[in-house]
Amino acid sequence: QVQVAESGGGLVQPGGSLRLSCAASGSMFSIYAMAWFRQGPGKQRELVARITSSSSTEYTDSVKGRFTISRDNAKNTVYLQMNSLKPEDTAVYYCYQEVRRIWGQGTQVTVSS
Repeated sequence: QVQVAESGGGLVQPGGSLRLSCAASGSMFSIYAMAWFRQGPGKQRELVARITSSSSTEYTDSVKGRFTISRDNAKNTVYLQMNSLKPEDTAVYYCYQEVRRIWGQGTQVTVSS
């Protein structure tokens, strides 16, 4: 069974917005930090945003002020709100659950005119 699953990717124009969702299984969701990674074409996978069990957040510099990570523990879900999207944001976005070391399958985000 799928333990972590992303959704919400798609094609958007520069300056547009997209909201990614990541649903995780397990009754202990709230105790784990969650993170979003991305891998653009020809690039290494990089950490985009992270949220701890206490909802402390951190972001890579390139997305600060544009992206917001949040979590809803009642729904076992983490979100990535992406605003003011740029072509360089184009990548496969992956959800990751720390400690359990579980990766989602990835969802494609393409920012293009």
